[in-house]
Amino acid sequence: MRIGFDAKRLYNNFTGLGNHSRTTIDILTEAYPNHEYWLYTPKVTLNEVTQPYLNKKGCHTVKPTGIVRGSAWRTYGQVEQMKKDGIEVFHGLSNEMPVGLFHSGIASVVTIHDVAFKTFPDMYHWHDKKIYNLKWQYACNHADKIICISECTKRDVLEFYNVPEHKVEVVYQPVNSIYYEPMMEKDGQPPYMLYVGSINSRKNLLGVVKAMELIPKDLRMKLVVVGGGGSYKQKVKEYIAEKGMEKWFVWPDMVVSTDELRRLYTNAELFIYPSFYEGFGLPVVEAQLCGCPVVTSNVSSLPEAGGAWAQKADPSSPEDICEKMTKLLTDTELRQKTIEGGRNYAMETFHPQKLAKQLMGVYEQIKQ
Repeated sequence: MRIGFDAKRLYNNFTGLGNHSRTTIDILTEAYPNHEYWLYTPKVTLNEVTQPYLNKKGCHTVKPTGIVRGSAWRTYGQVEQMKKDGIEVFHGLSNEMPVGLFHSGIASVVTIHDVAFKTFPDMYHWHDKKIYNLKWQYACNHADKIICISECTKRDVLEFYNVPEHKVEVVYQPVNSIYYEPMMEKDGQPPYMLYVGSINSRKNLLGVVKAMELIPKDLRMKLVVVGGGGSYKQKVKEYIAEKGMEKWFVWPDMVVSTDELRRLYTNAELFIYPSFYEGFGLPVVEAQLCGCPVVTSNVSSLPEAGGAWAQKADPSSPEDICEKMTKLLTDTELRQKTIEGGRNYAMETFHPQKLAKQLMGVYEQIKQ
């Protein structure tokens, strides 16, 4: 099969959507090397992350060559190029579909990651919300199949975009294959807790800070915070300063590589992620695969990401977050069961071969 992908994020985004695009191509080429994978992108940011995909076996990278370039080519010119290339199935990896695909004879699927601009509208400019909504609606209306990265996202798509349920499939977000390798040995570092993710109001780092205020002093340890942020991050830092708690927080000021992030998960006593809303909750799965016990939320997609063994708290209650943290820091038997059960759940539920098989099943279904 000749499968085309929207690879703009793969080649030009180095956080969530870009990581998802790269990992999706990785698991498919590993599991199904007999197919052809065509990566369509308006440009390529060349670095050590993207270089391997230009030469990846079975992959063909396509950029515009005519007068129409950039986003205009991605939206309006890409379909004609795909027809020339003999693409049988097209997968829009990040919520969007090119205009005109519906009448091209090419089967199509789009992945919807979340609808955070609807569930947390205060985080977005009104102009961005309008554009996102138009793009999501167009993609949902015109794709042959919609892939949602969690049951939570599926419920949101059905609620906000009025599509028939039979058109929507859930295929969980793949995790970088490095996390499925044998677990690393702990380095014997001083104990710390870990937070990984963008620092914004939806992710609820302030709730973690308030929970740390409440935790018994003999259990308190530093929290390493990995992630960028703007005004909300400043708000959190100001609250920490007001409470005189600066010594309990570590803010790495460098980009953390996948290897280093894996090491941080492995050595942490706890991973804390009480987000109010997630399309999936990838850091929860990464932490569990590294053998790090997790405290997360009891809402949105987080119960799916964490499974039965993650401790799930009300994200609006610092007291509940603190209680769940305390349980995992003091109950040795529960902690060990959480580590083993969480890793087993993540290995089974989100294994790359399983997710690749589900994706290929969607492609084969719509190609018929």
